[in-house]
Amino acid sequence: MELMPILSTLRRHKTAAGLIVLEVALTCAIVCNALHLIQQRVERIQAESGLAESELVTLYLSGIGKADNVDEITSQDLQALRALPGVKSATIINQVTFGNSSTVSGMRQQPEPNGEGIAVPQYASDEHALTTMGLKLVEGRNFRAEEIVLDNAFNGPGENPPRPRQVIISQALAKRLFPGSSALGKQVYVFGDAPIEVIGVVQTLGEVHPGPQAQGPNETGGAGRYGMLLPLRNSYRGGFYVMRVDPAQRDAVLKAATPVLESIGGKRMVREARTLEEMRSSYYAQDRAMIWLLGGVCVALLLVTALGIVGLVSFWVQQRTRMIGTRRALGATRGQILRYFQLENLLLSSAGIALGMGAAYGINLALIRSYELPLLPAYYLPVGALALCLLGQLAVLGPARRAAALPPVAALRF
Repeated sequence: MELMPILSTLRRHKTAAGLIVLEVALTCAIVCNALHLIQQRVERIQAESGLAESELVTLYLSGIGKADNVDEITSQDLQALRALPGVKSATIINQVTFGNSSTVSGMRQQPEPNGEGIAVPQYASDEHALTTMGLKLVEGRNFRAEEIVLDNAFNGPGENPPRPRQVIISQALAKRLFPGSSALGKQVYVFGDAPIEVIGVVQTLGEVHPGPQAQGPNETGGAGRYGMLLPLRNSYRGGFYVMRVDPAQRDAVLKAATPVLESIGGKRMVREARTLEEMRSSYYAQDRAMIWLLGGVCVALLLVTALGIVGLVSFWVQQRTRMIGTRRALGATRGQILRYFQLENLLLSSAGIALGMGAAYGINLALIRSYELPLLPAYYLPVGALALCLLGQLAVLGPARRAAALPPVAALRF
C-alpha cells in the first residue's frame, strides 16, 4: 500500500535518490572485490609449505675471490654444522622457499628441446635434503650418495659437466605429467635430450601458494604445487646451508654456526643467518600490509555509505515533517512511519546492489585479464547484498525512529 507514495516521493527527489543508489553500487562493487582479494591473500599466507618450518634455520654465504678446493670446504662445512649441538641434519640447497631468488626449469615428457614443457621450480641438493627439509616421501625412494652430482658451475670448471640422472618431483606435478598412473620409473627431460628418471614423489615441494598460477620459491615460475628436486650439489658459493634443529635451540645454533664456518677457512662470508619462520614472515609482509589496506578501504566505504544514508534520511525527515504529522493525524502509527522509511531505503539499496553486482563482476573480469586473478565466487554477491541491505536498514533506523516519534501537531507548524 505504501509503495506508490514512496515511488512518487522518490521521483521528486531524483538527484538525492540517485546519489544513494550510486554510492551503494560503488560500495558493493569495490567491497566484494576487495574482500575477494583479501581472501586470496589470507589463503596465500596460510598455505602449507610442506617443510618443517619451526625446525629450519638457513645460512647464506658468498665467496670472495677464487678458490680451488670449493667442494672440499663445502663438505667440511656440512660436517661441522651437523656436529653442532641441537642440529639433527644439514644440507646445502640452491634455493630456499620464502627466499629472494628463484631457479625455474622447463620439464618435458619428450626430448625435443622446443617441445611443450612445464615451468617448474628447480631445487638441487643431496641425499640429506628430504630429511633436513622435512619433505614427506609418498612414493619411491630418496637419492643415494653415489647419485649426487657436483655442480661444476660452482665447484670448478669441467669440459663435459655431468648431468643428474634421477629426479624427485612433487605429487601435484606427478599427477599433471602422468595422470592416472604412477610416475615412478618414468622419464622426463630437463637438460636437453638427456632423460632423467623419476625415482620419488614427495607430498609437497616448496609449495608457497596452492593456486593455478605460476608459483615457486618467490612465485616467479612453476606452478603452485609443482617442484622438482635434483641430485645436484653446489657449494657455499652458490647455495644455502639449511639445518634442521631443535626449535628451542635455533638461536643458539645460528649464533654458533658462523664462528664454526669461519674457523674452517675459505674466502667467504656469512651474509644472512635466519630461521625459516623469519623468512616466511618477511616474505608475506607485503601481503599482510595489503590485507590491512584493503580492510581499511572496505570499512571506510561502508562507513561513508552508512553516513550518507543517515544524512539523506535525516534531511528528508526535516523536509517531510508536515507530511509525517498529517499522516499521524490521520491515524498512521509509529510503526507505519518507521516501515515507510525502511521500505524506501530498501528500494534504494536494492537498486544500488543490482547495479553494484554487475559492476563487481566487471571489475573482477578486468582484474582477471590484467593480473590473472581467479573468478569472483558467486556466493560473494548474495552475501554482499545481504550485508549492504542490513547496513542500510541499520543506518536508516535512527532517523526513521525520530520521524515516527513526531506528534500529529507537527503538521500545524507549516
